[in-house]
Amino acid sequence: MTAPTELAPPTADGPVTVAITRRVAAGDTTQMIAWVRAGTAMAELFPGFLGAGWVRPGDASDEWHMLYRFADHESLHAWETSAERQWWLRSGEGLVEHTRAERRTGIEGWFDPPESTKVEAPAGPNAPPRWKQALLIWMAFFPVNLLATLTLGALIVHWPVVLRVLCMTVVLTPIMTYLVLPALTRRLEGWLHR
Repeated sequence: MTAPTELAPPTADGPVTVAITRRVAAGDTTQMIAWVRAGTAMAELFPGFLGAGWVRPGDASDEWHMLYRFADHESLHAWETSAERQWWLRSGEGLVEHTRAERRTGIEGWFDPPESTKVEAPAGPNAPPRWKQALLIWMAFFPVNLLATLTLGALIVHWPVVLRVLCMTVVLTPIMTYLVLPALTRRLEGWLHR
């Protein structure tokens, strides 16, 4: 099997996604899943690791499309040049052929449309139906927005509308993201996944 393609470091700042295509014999699926999970577990220990995943076009396909993402080029470089990663890559010799690698900055690496139909990922609960997600967001947002409008909104009522909306969204977004939605999701987890 061939060695991985070395990539020149990009120059833009911010998160970096690496997309790699690897080829493996169809009968080696179990070993491949174990190998990928081992690599992901090691990468998770490195500062700046933001996530990883893999997709296959189908059961009979020998191609695996993999992504891993780091917060910046320095943390990505630390992972890619680490002894742990070198050991992990050597452990895949004879199992994996590296066919393509590409780096992307920004969020486009996670949100390109998928070209495959089968996703391999650790077992976990299925996402709740969209209508339940929408209802949960509304249940969280309405009272928080109402309270903010009555308190903060009263203080900034004479500001131009763009500045008022900007101020409200800057204040409410982290409150919703880090406090209200996680708490409400935990409380209603049984209903969400029922």
